[in-house]
Amino acid sequence: MAGILVWFWNERFWLPHNVTWADLKNTEEATFPQAEDLYLAIPLAFCIFMIRLFFERFIAKPCALALKIQASGPRKAQHNAILEKVFTSITKHPDEKRLEGLSKQLDWDVRNIQRWFRQRRNQEKPSTLTRFCESMWKFTFNLYMFTYGVRYLKKTPWLWNTRQCWYNYPYQQLTTDLHYYYIVDLSFYWSLIFSQFMDIKRKDFPIMFLHHIAAISLITFSYVNNMVRVGTLVMCLHDVADVLVEAAKMANYSKCQKLCDLLFVIFALVFIIARLCVFPLWILNTTVFESWEIVGPYPSWWVFNMLLLLLQTLHLFWAYLIIKIACRAISKGKVSKDVRSDIESSSDEEDSVPRMKNTQSTSVNGIKSANGINGYLTGAACTEDH
Repeated sequence: MAGILVWFWNERFWLPHNVTWADLKNTEEATFPQAEDLYLAIPLAFCIFMIRLFFERFIAKPCALALKIQASGPRKAQHNAILEKVFTSITKHPDEKRLEGLSKQLDWDVRNIQRWFRQRRNQEKPSTLTRFCESMWKFTFNLYMFTYGVRYLKKTPWLWNTRQCWYNYPYQQLTTDLHYYYIVDLSFYWSLIFSQFMDIKRKDFPIMFLHHIAAISLITFSYVNNMVRVGTLVMCLHDVADVLVEAAKMANYSKCQKLCDLLFVIFALVFIIARLCVFPLWILNTTVFESWEIVGPYPSWWVFNMLLLLLQTLHLFWAYLIIKIACRAISKGKVSKDVRSDIESSSDEEDSVPRMKNTQSTSVNGIKSANGINGYLTGAACTEDH
């Protein structure tokens, strides 16, 4: 075990040439990031999750009820033991052959069986109230972190000159404000990892999970090898779009369609400018080119930049979704559907069997986020509940 730890914390991997861990030990005169500081993120993530439960129940829910958001979910399917057994034990999306077999067994029309399975899948959807509370929590937390980040960064020299991220690197001292910013943001992403399995499940669940892992890895990497200055720029840049996307979702759930459309347009512009323009031209430029010139590459430098490139790849994917929604909105006159559904069974009408002629149009809601990564962010749109 000791050998594995020595191998993992190899100075030649984590630190620039001629720098050792002993050089970055805390003294009375200077404080540097220490890997053990990151252990604080796990219990703090649990605290954030508990705060979220309190917030959703005692703050978000009363706000939702004041806005007359319904707590009831979709209409329940009539009880049928045979269909329920198929649904729970075999498949939630029966193929044409199975539908015909069930039709003969129950003496039901195939379309009625299709309707039953659709209603049964919808029955598992969370209510609009639940969705609103989740979005309000993420909106509030992201707004707080973005506000804190802006207030902190506007006093720093590296906000205005990114080369300051690398001068005297890695002997840049860790301030209390910077330490707080990092640990709280890292704890939030750990809390998202835990809560993602309990939150509304969306079609892009694997991508969002990958996004959260990438975010945690980036924050951890940049903290351990003291790339915290550029790390603060990355975190603050991502928070602004996350705030807007959750605000648009809240407007959608409140049935404020015009406000939802307006917020979505603003969000789309901010997302594309921040993540397809500012991020590569500002962040990647300094982490790849300016740091190469001032510090020079070393193994963990390569890993850090690979993670940033992975994040940029996710940005491109979500930008594609956003542009797709925008094009549809222009053609229809409003943002009408989300290509990233709230839950995996949202596109219920998109069954592999023939559709009923009188089937209602799909109701798909939800916007972040990466998100959010996680979180950053996930492309989305506003729709009214049917």
